[in-house]
Amino acid sequence: MKALDVAEGVFWCTAIAVAAVAAHAWYTPKPLQPLPPRFTVVAEISADGTLLRTPGYGLTTEIAAYQDELFAYLMFQHLRRYPPVASSGGRLLLTFDPKQKQAPYRVVLEGEADLVTAIGAVAPLDNGWKLTPDSVRRSWEEQTRIFENAYNLPVRQKLEDLPREALGRYLQRFIEFKSRTDPRIRLKMEPVPVPVSEEQAQRLAGDMLTVAAFYDLPLEILVGVGAIENNYMDVRGDLQHSIWKRRAEPGDIVLERRRGRVRVANFSTGVWQVTRQTLRYAHGLVAKDGRDYTQLPEELRPPEKFDIDAVSPRVLTTYAGMLLRDLLDQFEGDVMLAVSAYNGGPKRPNLRYGEGVQRAAEHARRVVEQAAVLNGEAVVQRSWLR
Repeated sequence: MKALDVAEGVFWCTAIAVAAVAAHAWYTPKPLQPLPPRFTVVAEISADGTLLRTPGYGLTTEIAAYQDELFAYLMFQHLRRYPPVASSGGRLLLTFDPKQKQAPYRVVLEGEADLVTAIGAVAPLDNGWKLTPDSVRRSWEEQTRIFENAYNLPVRQKLEDLPREALGRYLQRFIEFKSRTDPRIRLKMEPVPVPVSEEQAQRLAGDMLTVAAFYDLPLEILVGVGAIENNYMDVRGDLQHSIWKRRAEPGDIVLERRRGRVRVANFSTGVWQVTRQTLRYAHGLVAKDGRDYTQLPEELRPPEKFDIDAVSPRVLTTYAGMLLRDLLDQFEGDVMLAVSAYNGGPKRPNLRYGEGVQRAAEHARRVVEQAAVLNGEAVVQRSWLR
């Protein structure tokens, strides 16, 4: 074993550095974080190769920073499964830095003990890296343990028993999280959807609560369907889908006419991915419904005169609620069959879709109920990290 003493910004001997670069072909265009003014590199040589260690320090790289604690914890859990992180061999940490006022919650990746391996593993993240004292890393590891314990405390209140205001706040964070982690965004799949903003998530959460109460729907149905359909983002789908019908109706996009029938475009719309023809059906249900729609906020009320090209995103939430209520009635309250039929239709319910909705709803329930244990108070406000 041989120690190399490194001082005043000298990294380590040129030969070892060049060999490391050549061996791992790593490249990070971002500048490295300032290195400690004095540290030691220890080369451990064995039959399996050479390991480079830095006693008293470890390599770390910051992955992301967030303002909100619950959102930060959700992203921390998600990033653990993010391929470059999951395959790095390192440990992901959730930390809190009170000196950072804008985004004090930091997700940090702690590299392996071997310096060369660690650099090669974090390079694909393109975030730069630094050598962090062991004392700081131990503090970060303890913070991570506390966050994980706090967000896994036993549930005290079921989702159904939470006050509307608190439920809306938790649901807002879940909506933001699901839209930000949509794989189409990470993979840049065209057309790349735009994540919902904080304001949009807050409004949608409130609308879902209102519509679920108005139609006497389990909130989980709307939460699950919204997640599975489009991760709560307003994007058109099924762009090539079309149907044949006897005659065109106002607003129909006619693609073909044959033998007294017409083929019209039937793409899906918005957060709830309701097709154009299903929108017509939903409006017909509303027109025959006996509920007092003046009890809904004006922005959620379907208009008396239907214009298929002028349905607002908020009214679309009401139509989705009406459709789900109708399906629940058709299937005599069987939630699984109702949500399965939302995708496959009443004659051919898509049970795989229904199972996906159920998983998304259960995820949301876990997030909301575990966050509610803290009663809206951040972990750091309970002096656990001080």
